[in-house]
Amino acid sequence: MGLEESAVELLQRLIRHRTVNPPGDERPLQEELAADLRDAGFEVELAGRTEARPNLVARLRGRAEGPVLCLLSHCDTVLADPGEWQRDPWGGDLHEGDVWGRGAQDMKSQTAAEVAAAIDLARSGWRPARGDLLVVCVVDEETGGEEGAIWLTETHPDLVRCDYLLNEGAGTVIPVGDERVFGVCTAEKGVFRFTLTTHGAAGHASMPNVADNALPKLAPLLQAFAERRPQLDVTEAPQALLDAFGLDGLEALREKDPALALFVEPMLSVTFAPTIVSAGEKINVIPHRAFVKVDCRVPPGLGRDAAQRRIEEVLDGLDGYDLTFDEEVVGHGSPVDSPLMDAIRGWVAAEEPGARVVPTMLPAYTDSRAFRDAFPDCVAYGFFPQRERNLYEMWSMVHGKDERIAVADVGFAARAYQAIAKELLDG
Repeated sequence: MGLEESAVELLQRLIRHRTVNPPGDERPLQEELAADLRDAGFEVELAGRTEARPNLVARLRGRAEGPVLCLLSHCDTVLADPGEWQRDPWGGDLHEGDVWGRGAQDMKSQTAAEVAAAIDLARSGWRPARGDLLVVCVVDEETGGEEGAIWLTETHPDLVRCDYLLNEGAGTVIPVGDERVFGVCTAEKGVFRFTLTTHGAAGHASMPNVADNALPKLAPLLQAFAERRPQLDVTEAPQALLDAFGLDGLEALREKDPALALFVEPMLSVTFAPTIVSAGEKINVIPHRAFVKVDCRVPPGLGRDAAQRRIEEVLDGLDGYDLTFDEEVVGHGSPVDSPLMDAIRGWVAAEEPGARVVPTMLPAYTDSRAFRDAFPDCVAYGFFPQRERNLYEMWSMVHGKDERIAVADVGFAARAYQAIAKELLDG
């Protein structure tokens, strides 16, 4: 069985494990992967906070000391409603050149490609000339990683310590005019979620003129978030992306490629998304307090001061509210130039002549943040290459209905991981 066939067959098996989180229940899937990797010659450990949710760590030792390359993925998924799908979300069906099922894009396909590539290398007799190849499949990414990457890096750092890491976050081809561009996610935004509270005085809803309703006081705040944008805070990764296209800013990108600009704009600034509004508990009582919760994402390296500065900028001229931060996670990234980036560029040049590789930044975050926190010198990138569907075609499938991936792209990614491992660990 060839590499692509092995990776596709493995993906089908992984999809058939219902690892919807919560509750996850990832152990049967992890034990299956562990058996495959042990049989190929890997040293394998299953380690978790609970018996039902172990993380898998598999190591292929090299012949000499050297760098450790980690191929990282998570095996939990979000839920799926079979009534909305054309095919069974947990069937792993192979249909018209695609593998269908929950996780086909996020991210059992990457698990399958990474594991199949690693197993194929090991069974061929290959061992790193220097350093180790590490395959890590974690649980619990979809609800924050407390049982997965965060727990693993905090409690068992020596088990997963690495110099280079490949994870999710980018890699699907982006059509830019006549060019084909592959993004490499080198950085991820931080999270500074907050609550705005307005105040009034309660009263009977039949006499609104003698009370002070806190709820309408949210309206100008919500309108400001809908209509105003903060100044840009351009950091290394998106600046490198703009430089790669020879553009001097967002407006130039909008003129060149409006569709791409929609994806790039959140990389360039603090963003605000009001998502939850709450006030009274009874229909006949005017609320004395009202709340709006805002999902705020901040470029890497910037903290609470930057978030608060941009909040005040957007809400300039408005008052009568209290601001409370509910969650504070500073985003971070890795250098855009590294031996790992060189290896990715070399592989893309060989597989897709004429295509370009550019750094990108993820407006959200992945398990890479746990590894960067634990190992500050680790170069962690998101790269899962796909070319049969472009970025705009595949994005709606992530956490959506009828999730699927082209068979050819599963093999494409598996070949990438083999080539990159050899380039980094055989030097």
